[in-house]
Amino acid sequence: MPRVSLRPEGRVAPPHVQQAFMLLGSATIAFGFSMAAQQNIVSNFFENELGLKGPQFGYITAIREIPGFLLIFLTALLYRLSLPHLTAFAMVLLAIGFGFFGFATSFWTVAPWVIISSMGYHTWLQTQTALGMSMAEESKSGTVLGKLTALNQAGALVAMGFVFLAFQFDLIGFKGMFIICGLLALVAAALVFRFPNMHNGELLEVKPERERMVLKRDYDLYYKLSLLDGARQQIFFSFGLWVLVDHFRLDVPAISLIMLATAGLAMVSGPWIGRMLDKHGERQMLGVVNIAYIVALLGYALIDNTQIAVGCYVIYSLIMPLSAMGAAVYLRKIAPTRDVAPSLAMGVTMQHAAAIVIPVVTGFVLNFVGYQIPFLVASGFALITVFVTRKLDVTMQKTNAKRDEELARATV
Repeated sequence: MPRVSLRPEGRVAPPHVQQAFMLLGSATIAFGFSMAAQQNIVSNFFENELGLKGPQFGYITAIREIPGFLLIFLTALLYRLSLPHLTAFAMVLLAIGFGFFGFATSFWTVAPWVIISSMGYHTWLQTQTALGMSMAEESKSGTVLGKLTALNQAGALVAMGFVFLAFQFDLIGFKGMFIICGLLALVAAALVFRFPNMHNGELLEVKPERERMVLKRDYDLYYKLSLLDGARQQIFFSFGLWVLVDHFRLDVPAISLIMLATAGLAMVSGPWIGRMLDKHGERQMLGVVNIAYIVALLGYALIDNTQIAVGCYVIYSLIMPLSAMGAAVYLRKIAPTRDVAPSLAMGVTMQHAAAIVIPVVTGFVLNFVGYQIPFLVASGFALITVFVTRKLDVTMQKTNAKRDEELARATV
């Protein structure tokens, strides 16, 4: 893994930051492999092995998102754990859930493993972001998150190639692949457990304090971004691959090639996207990316063509990480350090307040209408988000606690 520069002036980071980046970066690669391999095969596993239909895809998605909705309460209970140890615990849960996925035989026998793996995954979403931003100065937040996104996609790229070869030549079945996913999650847990406690790239002798739960009016725009992101994202996440499998009849090797191409492009574009976020700011980048969402979702819904649907899927998947990155960077710029991690957890909870309801409703609607309707609804959420992003103003919305923290740091 190459040396990294996470300081504002572009200097090579000191050894402790290099070591921390190696640990988190390697854990991110292992997680990326585990998650991508599972996502690659799960739609086919649900349809071909368990016999689930379109509405049941929505219902299983809603079950999966319940832990995301309850995340704020889980992190509040575990607030005494340091962020690295909480992240390692999350990866152990992910490993257990993925490892037992392949032993399921029906909707109800797969549900417990969906819930357990989801608890791990959704915890990782906010803690990995917080750990990443702890390695860098505020002005480099986007850069470090972009690098981690690229490493996540590198793991996904390897996973896609592995899954393609394994299923193309019938080398391994669903059960064996799920077990491999669980083992990679355990590797990620072992690596991130050793991550040091840091703030702005500086080592801390004691772990930083975290609030149990944060819900403040000061962060209302962050909550709105999270809520809208969750509504839009879960429609696509629930039915995007299912449409390719069910409507366009793509098999596991074809899905693998699509996700392989997506991961390769994302690995290359991730660092550039992070730099653009730091250069142009979250307001401009979030506005642009949501316009791109609208184009991709409308294309998916209105044009009944396999190549165009695949192209829209790739475009959407490629830009999807920018929403969470932009919202997290905005939050860090307006909130004091002690509020960042629990507020990220609250953001995930907000996302899944919508993510629990939306897939169930759209899954029910699929009983009566074509698959196009949910994607039209998702494009509507993206349009609303465009207007919300216009209200972002870091200078005016920075909290007094954040200003005091910056003043104290400048004095030191």
